[in-house]
Amino acid sequence: MYEVECVVVGAGVVGLAIARELAIAGREVIVLEAEGQKGLHASSRNTSVIHAGINYAMSGYKGRLCRDGKQQLYRYCNERNIPHKRIGKLVTADKGYGEGGLHYLRKLQAKAKEQGLEELSFMTAKDVSRLEPQLVCAGALWSPTSGIIDVHAYMDALQGDLEDRCGVIAFNSPVSSGMIEGGRIRLSIADKDETDISCQIMINAAGLNAPHVAASIKNRRNKIVPPRLLAKGTYCVLKCTSPFAHLVYPAPHGVHASLDLGGQLRFGPDSEWTDEIDYRLDETRIAPFYEKIRAFWPDLRDGDLAPGWVGIRAKIGTGKTNETDFQIEVSEAGPYCLIDLYGIDSPGLTASMAIAAEVNRLVARNKN
Repeated sequence: MYEVECVVVGAGVVGLAIARELAIAGREVIVLEAEGQKGLHASSRNTSVIHAGINYAMSGYKGRLCRDGKQQLYRYCNERNIPHKRIGKLVTADKGYGEGGLHYLRKLQAKAKEQGLEELSFMTAKDVSRLEPQLVCAGALWSPTSGIIDVHAYMDALQGDLEDRCGVIAFNSPVSSGMIEGGRIRLSIADKDETDISCQIMINAAGLNAPHVAASIKNRRNKIVPPRLLAKGTYCVLKCTSPFAHLVYPAPHGVHASLDLGGQLRFGPDSEWTDEIDYRLDETRIAPFYEKIRAFWPDLRDGDLAPGWVGIRAKIGTGKTNETDFQIEVSEAGPYCLIDLYGIDSPGLTASMAIAAEVNRLVARNKN
């Protein structure tokens, strides 16, 4: 039986950021990762966008942690020379919506301003054409603080900070079950040695599998575990040179266009519910992208799109509204502390350092 002060389950961007924060606070930390590498799921299967926090209310976790996390992330990238670019985002109104599309943007701008995000500026179609000549729209909101990041370099930096403070990542170490007893949390690990670990603090940042990990812990006082809801999204990539130099997000339901640090343009994701973690790409889902993209980029030619990749996002709601928040649940407090994180989808990457600070605060408040 190994004894450690703190266990973080999951070595994605959020788990690594939390582990780093706890280690900086002076805690003894081990990260348990089911896979053989860090960040193989949601952390590396997204568009790597740093979001401004436009659509999220400050009353919830997403709004507050996205905006705080954005500032922390840019600062950290600059300090650690992590590749990133603050390229800005255009939230556009489709011409097909007419005045309704412009009205939606005005409402979005007003809502963002009410929440303290005053950076958005309105651009007419003529203004947009000067910035992006091939982009067709009725108008747009310009978000200057949106950007992109090298997620793998970010995770490497987080791991380095953790290990500099004697933290450890144990790969190929899935949690099979657990039990709360004797003032500690005992975890059984399905590794080759069938290791048992006892800890005082457990952070369940297992992403897609967070509900399964939570449900495996016996003797929990809080037995309410949300069901695992998975949204599968397909991405496609542009074979030719990108016509855009900025992120383009048609509102409210258009296909997002994002760039990587090498300048390749990607579109997506679309969305479908799934019951399993399966990253096989169904190429029949690429064809519908053409019509949606031509709504704002009419010059897209047949055959210019190639299959990209598939990502799966953890949800805690049905997807009928964009107001589904992160859930950070203090499930046990006292001599031991158990915190579960559910539904950490977008903007989880942007918010990761702020999520870590929030978890560290909750641990300090709830651990006797």
